[in-house]
Parts: sequence; C-alpha cells; structure tokens
Amino acid sequence: MHAPHNVRPTGSMTSRAAIVLQVSSLSAISAAAGVPTPMYRIYAEHWGMSPVMVTTVFAVYAISLLGALLTVGGLSDYIGRRPMMFASLIICALSMAVFAAADSVAALLAARVIQGFGTGIAFGAIGAAILDNLRTHGSLMNSVTPAASTGSGAILSGVLVTYAPMPTQLTYLILLGLMLLQAALVWWMPETAVKRPGALASMRPSIIVPVQARSALMLVSPGCIALWALCGFYMTLMPSLLRTVSGSSSLLLGGVAIAVLTYSGGVAMLTARSWPGITILIRSMSALILGVAITLSGVYAQSVSLLIGGTVIAGFGFGAGFFGGIRTVVPLALPHERAGLLSMIFVICYFAFSLPTIAAGLAVPVLGLPMTLYFYGAAVMVLAAISLIGLLSSTRRAA
Repeated sequence: MHAPHNVRPTGSMTSRAAIVLQVSSLSAISAAAGVPTPMYRIYAEHWGMSPVMVTTVFAVYAISLLGALLTVGGLSDYIGRRPMMFASLIICALSMAVFAAADSVAALLAARVIQGFGTGIAFGAIGAAILDNLRTHGSLMNSVTPAASTGSGAILSGVLVTYAPMPTQLTYLILLGLMLLQAALVWWMPETAVKRPGALASMRPSIIVPVQARSALMLVSPGCIALWALCGFYMTLMPSLLRTVSGSSSLLLGGVAIAVLTYSGGVAMLTARSWPGITILIRSMSALILGVAITLSGVYAQSVSLLIGGTVIAGFGFGAGFFGGIRTVVPLALPHERAGLLSMIFVICYFAFSLPTIAAGLAVPVLGLPMTLYFYGAAVMVLAAISLIGLLSSTRRAA
C-alpha cells in the first residue's frame, strides 16, 4: 500500500538514503541465501551429509520462505514498512548466528528455516518499501536485486572459504554485523505506509486463480517449474558436479556457477523489461532449452568452459522467464484478485525450487551425479518445451 499524497512520511532519513538502505538490506538478505552453497562440501565432509540431506537443507529454506510470503508477506500494508523490515533483518541476523555456531546437520536445518522465514518477510516488506519510493523502476529493482545479490553472496562465500580463516563462520559473521547495522538504521527511515485495521485477517493465506487467468497460468507453469527446478539444482548439487567435471577441489567453483546463473538472470531482466510478456517467455524458454543442452554436453565432455557457457544461456532463460511469466499472467486478474494469483505463482515456483532437488539428492547415490543431471536436465528441457509449444500455438491463434 502506497502512502497517500496528503500523508507526510515520518523519519529523519532522506528518501534517497532510505532507498539505499532498502536496496542494501534486500541485497544483504539475498546474498545470505547463496552463502551456504560453497560450504556444503565442508559440511558433508565434517558431518557425513548425504546428497539428499544437502538438498533437504536447501528445500526447508524455500518452503519456509514460501510460508512467510503467504502469511506475513503483506503485513507491512497494515502495520507499516519499518517494523516488518526490522523484523526481517533481525530474523535473518539470527539465522547468521545459528549458521556460524552450527555443529550439526540439525543446526543447519534450523538456520535455514529461520533464514527462509526472514527472507520471505523481507521480500514482502522491503519489496513494498522499494515500490513506495521507486514507483517507476521499483518492480525491476525488486527482481534484479535478489538475483544479482544471491550470486554475489555465493562468490563472497567461495572466496572467504578458500582464502580466509574460519571458513564456515567468517562470511556469516560479516553479514550478521551488516544486518544488525541495517536494522538499527531502519527506525530513521521514512514510513511510507499508513497503519490500518485488518492485520490478522491479512495473514490468512489467499490463493486464487481467476477464471480469466487459468489458461495463461497453465501455459506458463511448466516453464516456471523448469526454471526454478534448475536454479534449485545449481544451489545444491552444482558445486559437487563441477568438482567431478573439473577435477578441481576448489570451493570457489561452486560460488562461480551460482554467480554466473544469477548474474545472467539479472542481465536478462534488464534486457527484457521493454519486451511484451509473450515475447519474453518464448525467448526465455528457447534460451533455457539451449542452455541446459550445452550444460549437459559440457558435463559429458568434461568441459568446464562448455558447462559455464551453457549456464550463461540458461541463466538468461531463468531471469527473463520468471519476469515474463508474472508480466503475462498477473495483469489478467482484477485488482482485488492479483495478490491471490501472485500467491499461486509463488506456490508453484517455490515448490519447484525445493522438491525436485530432494528427488535429485535421492537419485545421486543410485545413478551418480552426472547421470542424475542428465535426467534432471532432460526433465527441465521437456517442461520448457511444453511451455514453448503452447506459447507458439497461442501466438499463432492470436495472429
């Protein structure tokens, strides 16, 4: 909810400083999501974590994040941006402390659940605050910032794990300090939402697919599932796969793979912002199919350069595809139906982000990592192809 024009925002911070604080806070929280990825091999060696446990640690994060989005994601519209932004930063800071002190798989699971919930609050509250202050480019900023920051977090983690002391603590402690500083600054930020009744009622999950949007949602859903399932694989098992392909034991490689995927996704969002929704989706699904095919050939040929090249193309498909899916489906709903429809899209995407990775983790001991990726990649390509064929057919019918 935007502040009415006749209401003066409260707070001593300038609007420009508030935007910097909001974007930097969303960046820190998003970066933290990518930090554990390069460390999974250390955790596996210390605590005997199996591939399925690695993917489960990731999956609980995604499901917790979805739970927060569906319940308290819109609460800042009722009680204000500042208290919810403060809560998100404190909860995420707590998760950093739990990660830094973790001495077991159970502690990792707890940290990931806490982190997912705090991140879900942040996406709702900080995202809304950015929209309040940047009405023209706010949506684009909300899309690009998490993608680019997740990759940056993975790279930072990979560098510190490889070259700095306290490999499984230092990155978390740096982010812990940064989040606490940002949380303290929140109370100087102008409040752009007006308190109103209905806070408790707003926490009841509302998942609605309006009749007029159903066919479009069916059209884009296979592609959205493919996009997020691929990202989930990169966030969990890609570091181990890169080690197999390259023969290198460097923990930095895993961070590089995540960064390549997410940076390419961020560039795709910037590039595609002026394209029509259907055009974005057709090009993104084509890029995803081509990128995954090249990535699989890189694994088969034991070529890191081919694998990274495929990741760049697949990342373009990932970034543009989610952006295009929302742009195509959400405008079909009436204003009072959009939040419920967006919730449905989040449900589809975040379950695709988490559950297929668990299936992959279960398959690795049976099939091996490369063969698991072949099957996983084939499934991603088939889903993307289903969406692509449907999109091309719909454009022909429209023509």
